[in-house]
Amino acid sequence: MVTRLRNYFLTGLIVAGPAGITLYLSWSLINWIDGWVKPYIPRAYSPDTYLPFPIPGFGLLVALLMITLIGFLTANIAGRTLVNWGERVLGRMPIVRNLYKGLKQIFETVFSEGGNSFKRAAIIEYPRKGVWSIVFVAVPAGGEVAERLQDDDMICVFVPTTPNPTSGYLLFVPQSEMIMLDMSVEDAAKLIISAGLVTPEMVKPKAAMPVQPTPRLHEPV
Repeated sequence: MVTRLRNYFLTGLIVAGPAGITLYLSWSLINWIDGWVKPYIPRAYSPDTYLPFPIPGFGLLVALLMITLIGFLTANIAGRTLVNWGERVLGRMPIVRNLYKGLKQIFETVFSEGGNSFKRAAIIEYPRKGVWSIVFVAVPAGGEVAERLQDDDMICVFVPTTPNPTSGYLLFVPQSEMIMLDMSVEDAAKLIISAGLVTPEMVKPKAAMPVQPTPRLHEPV
C-alpha cells in the first residue's frame, strides 16, 4: 500500500509539477509586464477604472499593440528618418552608444533568423580531450576573429551550462572537430537542463520498402 501511494504521489508530481511551474512563470511574466505598462495608460482608457477588479494581461496586450504600431510606423520613410535621427543622437553618447549598438546587433541576429538563432546541435571535446560537451552551432566565424585565425573552417559555437542553458561560453571551433547531432536544438536544451536525465531517443531513418512490380492485364499474378 505504501509503495502504491508513493507511486501515485510521484506520478501526480510529474504531471502537476511542470504544469504548475509553467503557469506560475507565465502569470509572473504577465504581472511584471502589467506593472510596467499599466501606470502609463490613461485612466480613461484603462478598464481597471470602471471595473471592481483588475484585468490581468491588459498591459501585455497594450505592449504588443504598441510594439506592432512602432514597427508599422518605422516601415515608412518618415519613421525610418526619425529612427535614423535617434540613432545618430545615441551614437554621440559615450556609454549609451556601445550598449545600444550591442543590443541592436543581438536583436537583429536573433530575429533575422525567424526567432531561432541556433540551427544545429553538436558535440565537441571540451574542456579537454576525451570529455565531450553539447554545443549550439551559431554562425561561421567572421570579422577580425576570422582574419586573425586565418581559417575558413572555424565555427562560432555556444557551450551552455547545466541546468541554466542561458549562460555559457563562446568558442571558435574548427568544423572538422565537431560532430553534428540529428537531435533538435530543443531536445539538446532538454538534455542540458535535466542534467542528462531526459535523453531524447535517436530517430533512425526508415528503410525504404521494396517496390513490388505492378502486374499487367491478362497475365497471371
